[in-house]
Amino acid sequence: MAISLNESETGDKGEVFRDVHFPDPAHLFVTPDHYVFRMLHSQGISLESLGVPRVDGGDVETDARAIWRRFAENYHLLRGTPSRIWLDHSFETVFGWSSVLSADTADDAYDHISGCLLQDDYRPRALFERFNIELLSTTESPLDDLRWHKEIRQSGWNGRVVTAYRPDPVVDPEYEGFTENVGRFGELTGEDTTTWQGYLAAHRLRRRYFMEFGATSTDHGYPTARTESFPQAEASALFDKALAGRCTADEADAFRGQMLTEMARMSQDDGLVMQIHPGSVRNHSADVYARFGRDKGFDIPRRTDFVQALTPLLNAVGNDPNLTIILYAG
Repeated sequence: MAISLNESETGDKGEVFRDVHFPDPAHLFVTPDHYVFRMLHSQGISLESLGVPRVDGGDVETDARAIWRRFAENYHLLRGTPSRIWLDHSFETVFGWSSVLSADTADDAYDHISGCLLQDDYRPRALFERFNIELLSTTESPLDDLRWHKEIRQSGWNGRVVTAYRPDPVVDPEYEGFTENVGRFGELTGEDTTTWQGYLAAHRLRRRYFMEFGATSTDHGYPTARTESFPQAEASALFDKALAGRCTADEADAFRGQMLTEMARMSQDDGLVMQIHPGSVRNHSADVYARFGRDKGFDIPRRTDFVQALTPLLNAVGNDPNLTIILYAG
């Protein structure tokens, strides 16, 4: 079995990589899972009451049992969803608890699962072996120091956990702090990322660094599937504009599209598989984004033109047998 975890789906990666006990049922199943709390929030349940941290450090529920009871009282809202199927399976197959979760059974479920989580058999690495996981892949930003991957190597554990290169913070002019991110990118790599060529060189270096920690792929999540293949002088001018914060929305999309083609060119050289999953308008709720930050389940699919949008990239590098691209539709 192979499993892939996105940054927004892993909660505290340190729990897995340090092999510490999971804290409690609420902070395992509810608070870090935007699929779960988004459904509950859609029915009027506040994110604060589910313990989701606020970006301003404001008050949220900290009593894990209270969070769990609120979750259990509204568990029926998840009926028919993939989350409900996964949760029911986890409760029964992993934890041996087979009753239907509800307000009446909330405390019984909490106590049973909590008791399991205190056992060494329920620590992350034991579960890794129990589930017969051959490979666990995480995604990290180029600005990540990959410290958890380093800790795994130093621990001597034999479980295979690899990273994937997710460059969004330094390729998307509309990502918060883009200019500062590119500056940090230069500091990490020793390249002059205020120049187009230095910026591209920094990507090559960082990709190689990720490959040292097992990376076999890159991961790109964009609102559209647009790609571009501008002459390098034109691409450089667009980069300068992005770095100065002067891009229009269309120019920001064009820059993202150019960087998909540049990433494909780099994959020709280093062999990393490209994963492209476009077509989602992320962080759609301005209010939730302002109060709780990104990746809180407010993503909405949009119409995506794959044929025309991918043409520049495919015309540039699409016939190279050494390039592999996985395109996710929807």
